Amino acid sequence: MSLVSLFLAAVLVMTPSVVEPLHPRLTVEQGVLIGRTDGAVASFKGVPYAAPPVGPLRWRAPQRAGAWSQPRDAGQVGAICIQPPSGGDPGVGPLPMSEDCLTLNVWTPEQRDGPRPVMVWIHGGGFNNGSGTAALYDGTNLARRGVVVVTINYRVGRLGFFDHPALAAERDPDEPGGNYGMLDIVAALEWVRDNAAAFGGDAGNVTVFGESAGGAAVTRLMIAPGARGLFHRAVVQSGLGRDSGVPLDAPSAVGGPSLRDRGLAFARTVGATTAADLRAIPAEALLRPAPSFYGGDNLVIDGRLVTGDVEAAFAAGREAPVPLIIGTNSAEFWWIRPSEISPYGAIDDALTSQERVDLYAAYGGEDGYRAHVVSDLAFNEPARHLARLHAANGHPTYLYRFDVVPDSNPEPSGGATHASERPYVFDNLHTVGRPMGARDERAAKAMADYWTTFAATGDPNGEGRPVWPEFGAERDRLLEFTNDGPAARPIPFADRLDLIEAYYARVR
Repeated sequence: MSLVSLFLAAVLVMTPSVVEPLHPRLTVEQGVLIGRTDGAVASFKGVPYAAPPVGPLRWRAPQRAGAWSQPRDAGQVGAICIQPPSGGDPGVGPLPMSEDCLTLNVWTPEQRDGPRPVMVWIHGGGFNNGSGTAALYDGTNLARRGVVVVTINYRVGRLGFFDHPALAAERDPDEPGGNYGMLDIVAALEWVRDNAAAFGGDAGNVTVFGESAGGAAVTRLMIAPGARGLFHRAVVQSGLGRDSGVPLDAPSAVGGPSLRDRGLAFARTVGATTAADLRAIPAEALLRPAPSFYGGDNLVIDGRLVTGDVEAAFAAGREAPVPLIIGTNSAEFWWIRPSEISPYGAIDDALTSQERVDLYAAYGGEDGYRAHVVSDLAFNEPARHLARLHAANGHPTYLYRFDVVPDSNPEPSGGATHASERPYVFDNLHTVGRPMGARDERAAKAMADYWTTFAATGDPNGEGRPVWPEFGAERDRLLEFTNDGPAARPIPFADRLDLIEAYYARVR
């Protein structure tokens, strides 16, 4: 049975474009959408899931999207949210950019025999960049595997993560504030819940998956009471895990200023003192200087949606009781050195002399330490730690390590660098911009198959591919994606991670 009826009128005049006949048509809560099809997958793009957060709605929780009275052309992606230039990141998407950016995109199989699993992608970019509109995140090849794919835009930078005493004073006591990007993500999940059936999706089988800041968003959704029930599986790709959030009105756990104090300091630089002043600032002026993701500007404990740090919530068993895939890449931040003056460079500053000696020995000397310790401190040990906690709490858990490096890789990384797994997960190697070989095609097929099987069943394993060990049943074993194919094995370099675990236990 076809998912969508064909629209057979001769011509449908739309705003802003003319939609040709024979495009797929469906109805969501706000009205009729006219999408596109390639014969196997129908797509609906640029769909508003919330009202434009402009004017008086800047720095307000997302409001419900308005209805439209005429069929709406959903053939093109919407604007990306306000952000600095991409620097070549293929995960950003095309211009224009606008504050009116709260849209999502859907890919769904045209033929189905029942409700399909839904996968909702949360893009990375340090909560400063990115969008769900990038060709890298086109959901066609995942949808061909029998899932509905949704990609979203959410507010980033100071428009998404910001507070100020004047903004706090105008909010009702129960109105959430400061964490607008995360609130947008929850609003998008609520929209998916309410409209999944229209796309042939199963609102009771939703997987959230995200990379980098998107992975950090997933871990925050897992500890957010307000997100409970909106998703049923989770995938965290390079999503930190031991990072400390910043409260709205209190110093951070590591002693930094509150989000409100950070906002007050920024406002002084642009001469803004009132809420009206702040909302009159041109959006582009909010980009300079860029907020610091790991430094705390964008990792917000707002007290309502996100009430504490991720690691503490997992340790207390307060995370969502859902199946989890979590993992990292083999050379995440190979270019960042622990001696750098940056939040990432500072995470080893509390090492004792003996801890440093022991780590140097584990890394084979200072050069090995400098090359790998930041990746292990920020990504690899925290992923193992959250996997251990989640499994100990009785929930299905699957840990991975991605170490696929194409021959055409121009970076001297010695492994798979941060974000390099994205085109493999989406099976979109054609978006990389350089030649990719047969082994890359095999790796992409494997990752996309594992991910979509997990979305369908909560277990990534399926016939014809290596078994991915469940972490609770086979402690400290993972699936490693290599140039020779996926393989189950013990966690690599466990001795390094053990020393880092002991360091974190001491300082926290």
